[in-house]
Amino acid sequence: MSETTTRTPGFDSADPEARRALMAQVAPEPGSAKPDPILKVDRIVRSFGGMTAVDVDHLEVQRGVITALIGPNGAGKTTFFNLITGFDKPSSAREGAHWSFDGATLDKTSPANVARAGMVRTFQLTKALNRMTVLDNMMLGATGQAGENLLKSWLSPLWRKQEREIEEKAKDLLQRFKLLEKKDDFAGSLSGGQRKLLEMARALMTDPKMIMLDEPMAGVNPALTQSLLGHIQSLRDEGMTVLFVEHDMHMVRHISDWVVVMAEGRVVAEGAAGEVMSNPAVIDAYLGAHHDTDLGDDSLLADATMEALADEVRDEEEAQSEAPRTTEEGR
Repeated sequence: MSETTTRTPGFDSADPEARRALMAQVAPEPGSAKPDPILKVDRIVRSFGGMTAVDVDHLEVQRGVITALIGPNGAGKTTFFNLITGFDKPSSAREGAHWSFDGATLDKTSPANVARAGMVRTFQLTKALNRMTVLDNMMLGATGQAGENLLKSWLSPLWRKQEREIEEKAKDLLQRFKLLEKKDDFAGSLSGGQRKLLEMARALMTDPKMIMLDEPMAGVNPALTQSLLGHIQSLRDEGMTVLFVEHDMHMVRHISDWVVVMAEGRVVAEGAAGEVMSNPAVIDAYLGAHHDTDLGDDSLLADATMEALADEVRDEEEAQSEAPRTTEEGR
């Protein structure tokens, strides 16, 4: 099933002024309509026992811009990612759950079909196959490989040319992400930041229309942070849609064209980063007990909000470091 979409005529995602002018037309309120949404989500709910993790009534993601999805720990951001990419299923308690991507309905579909539709994601804890080389990890990300077909695999002339093309594409992407010299190394030998780069590069092997990044800066050495920022911006400037979850509000302010805020599973605010920082719903979600503090002007409020977020990031990193580490081996 498909839906009709209306493209924004003459929109250039590489032009910052064009992006700002386009998003200035959007009402800064939860569930606001976008001029050219690539993703639409309606009435999606996920409960675990008696707790509702996600309860999104309506959300649209604008095509060709960087949208940040922020919120305190436990807000439902990663669960929301899992639902719309097919890694989890919504609860049946609410009627009318529906979401679509680029006009195609994706209700009750698999992660593989979501990826084929052009929506790919990365994970907070990277999923590199540690005992395979960096290059092999990349080549596994390519779709439609004839060599994976049981009937064709034993006739190498049917897939050799395609495999060479896939290898060249993988090397080009590794060069772009400054990982080419690591192509023959095992993925398990890479640093945390390099694994983030590898996962982002591997996602691009599918030529996606939208890439979803789950905390791309978590655990990344500051030396690689600027590189990751540049890669995310370049993806947007090349026309790709980017949706990312992030706790680093300096990053959110620096690169996002639009910000969506979740709290207790719901979308509580949307808008430009500066507007969102002073939104009472965001203050309530992040600061809670600090409401009685005289925050003064917006700059003090923003500083207090970012301080609260920094505390969250530290707590989350400590929890991750204490958790048993697991690796996904070659399948």
